[in-house]
Formats: sequence, C-alpha cells, structure tokens
Amino acid sequence: MLRYTAMIGLAAAIVFAALPAQAQGTVKVGALLPMTGPQQSTGVQIAAAIRLYAAQHGDTVAGRKIQVIVKDDGAVAEASRRLAQELIVNEKVDVLAGFGVTPTAFAVSPLATEAKIPQIVMAAGTSSVTERSPYVVRTSFTLAQSSVIMAEWALKNGIRKVVSMVSDFAPGIDSENFFKEAFLKGGGEISQFIRIPLTNPDFAPFLQRARDARPDAVFIFVPSGQGGIFVRQFLERGLDKAGIKIIGPGDVTDDDLLNAMGDSVIGTVTAHMYSAYHPSPLNKDYVAAMRKANNLRPNFMSVGGYDGMHLVYAALAKTQGKTGGDALVAAMKGMAWESPRGPIAIDPDTRDIVQNVYMRRVEKVEGELYNVEFETFPAVKDPGKAKR
Repeated sequence: MLRYTAMIGLAAAIVFAALPAQAQGTVKVGALLPMTGPQQSTGVQIAAAIRLYAAQHGDTVAGRKIQVIVKDDGAVAEASRRLAQELIVNEKVDVLAGFGVTPTAFAVSPLATEAKIPQIVMAAGTSSVTERSPYVVRTSFTLAQSSVIMAEWALKNGIRKVVSMVSDFAPGIDSENFFKEAFLKGGGEISQFIRIPLTNPDFAPFLQRARDARPDAVFIFVPSGQGGIFVRQFLERGLDKAGIKIIGPGDVTDDDLLNAMGDSVIGTVTAHMYSAYHPSPLNKDYVAAMRKANNLRPNFMSVGGYDGMHLVYAALAKTQGKTGGDALVAAMKGMAWESPRGPIAIDPDTRDIVQNVYMRRVEKVEGELYNVEFETFPAVKDPGKAKR
C-alpha cells in the first residue's frame, strides 16, 4: 500500500509529458482512473503503464507532442462524467482514456459521442461497453472471453457441480451469464447463484453457503484488487480443506496481489488474457521495465493501459497527426500488433479487442507465486457480440 500512496501523489491529476499547458500542436489525452478507493490498484497499474509507454516511445508522434492528464475518478460514475466534461470543455482533450470499471465507461460514452472524440477503454470488461458509442475502442478484455473458456475447461477436467459467486454489477453478471450458458450446455450443474456487493464486500457468509452446497468448485468473479480478500476468507472458511476448488476469470489471482495470498492458493486454475509470467521476450522486458520504473509487478490492467497508449500513438502516426475522432477511430479499426500479453488486434466491426486467452495455474517459481500458462486459445473474439 505504501508504494501505491507514493505513486498516487505523482500520478493523480498530473501531466506525464513536461509540456506547456497550451503548447502548439499538442495532442491531449485525458485519462480517468481510480487512483483512490477500492479499485485503486487498477488506477495505479494503468497510470504506471501509460507513463512507461511514454518514456519508452517519446513524447512526439507525427510531429505532435503528446500530453497525458490523469484525473482520479475513484471508480465513481458521476465523478468520471464530471471530470470528463471538464477535460473536454476546459482542457480540450483529443482522446479520453482509462475507465477502471464499467459504470464509469458507461457514464462517459454519451460525452464522447457528443464531442466526437475517441474513448479508449483500458480496463472495463462488460461486453456491451463498445456498443455505448461509435467512438469507444477497447484495449482490455471482456469477461465473456475468459468465462466461456473457463466453463469448457472445467467440464473437460471433471468439474461438474459449481456454485457461482460474482460481484453484483455489470461485469460480474456478464461473467456469470456466459459461464452459466456454456457450463449448463455441457451438462454441468450450478447449485447456487450468489451476488456479492461491489463495495466493501464480506465474502464469509456467502462462502459458508457455498461450502454447505458441497460443489466441486466455486466460480468467482471479483474486480481487480478484491481477489486477495476473497482468497483469504475462502481459506479461513476451510473450503480448500473440503476439496472445493477456485475457478474463474483471472481477476481473482491478480498478478499484483498474488504473492500476498500465500501458498494455499497454489494449484488454482483461471482463464485470462495476461500473466506476468507469460514467456515471450517482449513480456519479460515489460515486466522488468515496470519493476525498475515503478517497483511493482504488472498485472492484466497494466497491459490495457500500455496497449491503449500504443493504439493512440499508432493511430496518430496513421493519420499523420490529425486528431479528429472519426479519423482516429477509423485508423484504429483493424490494427494488430504484438503486446506483452501476446498478439492482439482491434476488431474492425466491433472496435473490441481480439486476443489469446490462456489457461493458467498458480505455481511457485523461484520463490514467487505466478499464474503459469499451460494452454492457449488463440485470437478469441468477444462471445458477447455474437449473441447480439
């Protein structure tokens, strides 16, 4: 927590590039991130990744200076909307970015549409986010991408009875619905559907209900930052000793928090789009650079920010520095590149990310806990779009 507090003082409401406020030809990116509150780790990770990308690639693209302004919205939709309005009207930003949770992305989309500027979603994972505005482009993930694959893997590996526990907001409901459809279709049983309050969650009473149901596993989705609390209470309630497994999207074994969860979490299987232990040379360099610059292990939220900045830079290069929203979004559609997470692309039809999903198992490697990938599902599009 000390490292986060120190970084917040540097990152909240600051300009990464040391430029005059009214520099001629400056392209302004307004980043709305939860630098405080329950989703603080998401904001810190994304801000660190944005800063790293700028440090590695410079502050000029196609002759235009890049200026990033971070505002702390605390993951509160009303705050995000108000700050976005200020960034559009007062700062005259050319791009809005960030959005640590789905409600903040939803709140800002009408403003992006009205102002006709790109809204780069670097975190929020509800499938319908990109449908809220023709100017939304996502570089993070959707819960559907991991949840469907998790269901199919569980069925193939002897997990037949599950209790579903998800945070009671749009991404949690998305995750539950897509897992449920695939799991039931394959012959699995979900004995209980439990919704957990998003803020100040106490998992203990829900975990007791899950233990009493005697499932093979608990399918869990909680936002980034809450996985450590869940795992601690899971172990305190003795579900692991009762032979109950944890499965779900990778948020629950967040790389940033994994070492603090302890060895009891070893063996936990999740499906996700990134691991700090991803074996590519590019990711090894990325992890080393994040450790050196910020003294933290990058997580899946960080790559959403890193790749979001790549998208902005690449689109500006393609438009030769032109910043009109229609031109930038058109340039972003269909872009493909190698990310620290693996190959990714922006679907030209949906403006959503296409990426690998990995099955990962928590293992101890050289004294540290990591999500070690053992199976790859390549080029996964958002299953949610296919349902519409």
